[in-house]
Amino acid sequence: MKNIFRLTAVLMASACTFSAVAAVTAEEAQQLGGPKLTQLGSEKAGNKEGTIPEYAGVGPKAPADWDPKDPGRRPDPYGEKPLFTITAQNANKYADKLDGMAEVFKRFPNFRMDVYPSHRNYVAPKYVLDNTVKNATACKTINNELMLDGCYGGLPFPIPKTGNQAMWNHLIEFESFYWQGKTEAYVVPMTGNAVLVDSQSGIETVPWYDPEMTSPRLANAIYWRYKSMDTGPARMAGGQLILIDPVDQLGVGRRAYSYIPGQRRVKLAPDLAYDTPSPYAGGSATMDDAKVFLGALDRFDFKLIGKKEKYIYNNNYKMTDSKACSSETLYSTKGFPNPDCVRWELHRVWVVEATLKAGARHIYHKRIFYWDEDNYIAGQAENYDAGGKLYRIINNVYYPFFETPGGTGGGTTNMDLQTGIWSSQGLTSCAGCGWWPVNKKVDPNIFSPDGMAGAGVR
Repeated sequence: MKNIFRLTAVLMASACTFSAVAAVTAEEAQQLGGPKLTQLGSEKAGNKEGTIPEYAGVGPKAPADWDPKDPGRRPDPYGEKPLFTITAQNANKYADKLDGMAEVFKRFPNFRMDVYPSHRNYVAPKYVLDNTVKNATACKTINNELMLDGCYGGLPFPIPKTGNQAMWNHLIEFESFYWQGKTEAYVVPMTGNAVLVDSQSGIETVPWYDPEMTSPRLANAIYWRYKSMDTGPARMAGGQLILIDPVDQLGVGRRAYSYIPGQRRVKLAPDLAYDTPSPYAGGSATMDDAKVFLGALDRFDFKLIGKKEKYIYNNNYKMTDSKACSSETLYSTKGFPNPDCVRWELHRVWVVEATLKAGARHIYHKRIFYWDEDNYIAGQAENYDAGGKLYRIINNVYYPFFETPGGTGGGTTNMDLQTGIWSSQGLTSCAGCGWWPVNKKVDPNIFSPDGMAGAGVR
């Protein structure tokens, strides 16, 4: 009898662990692509003040001085001046749309935010939109919402109902199927004198969005692959890093590999996750601060708060145009990126509050995420320490592509409010830098330890 009770308890626990969070109803899903919601689930209408425009469903037009032979440099297609500027003197007037950024004005009285007209010009390919509509009723979260089931190659949850669903939307947002670029990472201490930590070429692919796959993705599928190759400074040149993230975040888990120059060795790097300090941020960001958040969801409880209007980085073309904002200019300010280079816009965002689970370890005890409703790429994170004090703010440098649907938000600026250090990762203000989509299939061997060893140069 005891064995029967024990078996029953195990089966009940297993059922609870793998229970699915249901998708939306067919009636709700019918709103997608209708007069109210886009196929990606954002509200088509602007706000009543007219400061957030109606969603038009068209991407930005490339300016005349964009050269496809230099695809990474993306000049500003708008040519607009700021509508107004927020400073420490008037920040209280805009506090409801600043949230944690209000603390930056207190910490750095010379900080400012230039607010530009808002543009909702993110577009996705038709097959991504079609698959997103399918996912509204097909895609589910399982295993305590740490895995996905029955999902097609689109945004998993166009009408999110839980915090985890909104976070999955961010993790599997559509930037492109395959893109590459050249980037830099800098650290700016409070003394000034920016330090180049790394320059690299990078390759990213999201197999989740393979246009040739028409069936639901498997529960152990890979949704993201990344490879970087260090080109400078001299002490870093020749190093490589591979990150591979599966849908099964715990059973399979992240696979990370590093190639160490000089040793000509590939090493498994399982610690490159969670709150391990990012090797490129000088102690001002964690591994899961990449892309504002990147990695497994198991250490936090995520609560979907709802939507609000907020000033966020958006359409930051200036930060990828070395002629408009060089690296020397961007990193010339202490505590924060040079405001001359940054574009802020008002957008509707999803708000997700993350609380560290009892018994889990992380240097952040609370995190608040803000995701642009149109794409879940553009966004911001406020990270709090164990004492409830705002610790770090991470902003995603997002801009749409000119030549194809999608856009990129791989680069971040990281502000540590406690030390005053700020850093960047994956930014492209350097000459010859930038991200651009590549219209071809990727050889998976590029992202393997063997491929990494074969590409080693020293």
